Amino acid sequence: MVIWLIGLSGSGKTTLGSEMARQLRARHPNTVLLDGDTLRQVFAFDRGSDPYTVEGRRLNAERIAALCEMLDRQGIHVISCILSIFADMRKANRTRFSRYFEIFMDAPLEALRQRDVKGLYAAADSGKIPNVVGVHIPFERPSGSDLVIDSSGDAPDVPALAARALKQAGLDMGAPA
Repeated sequence: MVIWLIGLSGSGKTTLGSEMARQLRARHPNTVLLDGDTLRQVFAFDRGSDPYTVEGRRLNAERIAALCEMLDRQGIHVISCILSIFADMRKANRTRFSRYFEIFMDAPLEALRQRDVKGLYAAADSGKIPNVVGVHIPFERPSGSDLVIDSSGDAPDVPALAARALKQAGLDMGAPA
């Protein structure tokens, strides 16, 4: 199964995805967490501004989807945390993987600018960095996600939220794999 967490930078994708992976691994050790920022480093696709253009972002998203597909074919559960700005790719995911569950971490840009844990939005607003999704590159609110989580507030109960998301994804947490 592939669980695809999407949303703007700072919306909580990695925080929730990491907890979901931790909980899922307790029962299903064949679980891997893929984070968009980490994979950019792994693929050496995090240098300069080209990787952050719309074209560069599509290439990165295609690599991540291909990696998810490879792991899924081997019976490995994948939790992927990615901006996912391409509606056509999200639509294709529904048939590309053995099972697919999409979670949209929904937070308005103003809430993320206030939170700005990476300083990304401040740097974008001041002109220090280009190609920031939500500022320079449009982020179209996804429709049809299997679960929408309002992540605009502060400090949710992440373990409880992760357990709820896994249950809604239909993953049996009652017995070891």
